[in-house]
Amino acid sequence: MTQTVVTLGAHVFDVQVRPVETIPEGQGAALVEQIRFGPAGTAAGTAVTLAKLGAWVRSAGAVGDDPIGDLLLSMLAQYGIDTSLVLRRSGVQTSASVLPIRADGSRPAFHVPGANLGYEPSEAPVAEIARATHLHLGGPELMGGAAAAAILVPARLSGVVTSADLLAPGDPGVLAWLDPALSSLDYLLPNEEQLLGLTSAVSPEDGARALLERGVGCVAVTRGARGALVVTAEETIAVPAFAVPVVDTTGCGDAFSAGFLRGVGLGRSLREAAVLGCAAAGLVAQGLGSDHGDFDLAAADAFAASTPVLPTP
Repeated sequence: MTQTVVTLGAHVFDVQVRPVETIPEGQGAALVEQIRFGPAGTAAGTAVTLAKLGAWVRSAGAVGDDPIGDLLLSMLAQYGIDTSLVLRRSGVQTSASVLPIRADGSRPAFHVPGANLGYEPSEAPVAEIARATHLHLGGPELMGGAAAAAILVPARLSGVVTSADLLAPGDPGVLAWLDPALSSLDYLLPNEEQLLGLTSAVSPEDGARALLERGVGCVAVTRGARGALVVTAEETIAVPAFAVPVVDTTGCGDAFSAGFLRGVGLGRSLREAAVLGCAAAGLVAQGLGSDHGDFDLAAADAFAASTPVLPTP
C-alpha cells in the first residue's frame, strides 16, 4: 500500500544567508558566500523530505495571497507535493524567516508567523485526511491542543496514523496547551530542548515517559550531534547521528521526522525508522535549507550504510 501523508500546519518561506557572524551596524554591508531560499516549516519542510523519500504527500495549511505564497507553493509542487489543500489568505502575508547562518551551521532567526496563525479545525480537509495513511501535524501548538484534537480524533477513527512535531520552545504552559491532543498522537517528534522544557524532566528518557503517561504512543526525540532517542512503553532505543560536515542545521528536525515517518510507513522497525531519520537529517545538514540535497530513499539507505556515525558522548 502506498504511503499517503497529509502534512498539515506550518508553511514557511525561508531565506538563508551564509556565513554570518555579526550584523553590520547602521548602513553597513558585508559580503557573504551564499544566499538562497526555499520551503520550510514543520509541515512544508517535512513534506519535502517525505516526497524525496517516495511518499505521496499532500500539504495542508494556509499561506498568504502574495508573491511569497506563490513561490512557496510552486517550489513544493516541484517536488511532486499536492498543494491543493493549502488555503490562500488575503490581507496577510505568507509566513517567512530570514536565517543568518553561522560558520558552524547554527543560526538565529527573524520570523513572521503570518498566515500560519488562525487555521481552524473547521478548515481541515477531513475527507482527504481520512483517505490518507498518515497525518502529520506541524506545529499543533499554533492552534492549541483542543483544536488539534478535533482534527486528530476523526483521523484516528478512520485508521490514519497520526504524528506531530513542534515549533515553539518547550515549557510546561505549552504542554498544558497541547494536552488535549496528546492521547490522539501515535508519534510525537520533539527536539531534546523542547522535550525537557515541556516536561521539566532531567533526562530525555524521563521526559519521553512523562509524555507517554499523557497518552502519546511513541516519542522520538532529536538530540543534534547525539542522534535520536525513541521511547515507547516497551523499549528505549538510542540511534547515533552520522558524521557529516555541517553547513546548516535548518530543517534537520523536519528531515528526521520525514525519514522516521517514512520508515514507519514502510513497515521498518522503530530503530530502522530512526536510522532513516538520522540519515535524512545528515543529508540535509550538508547544505543550506530544509530542502537541501538531491536524494531518494535508495540514496538515503546507502548513505546510512556507508557513513560513519558520531561517537556517543
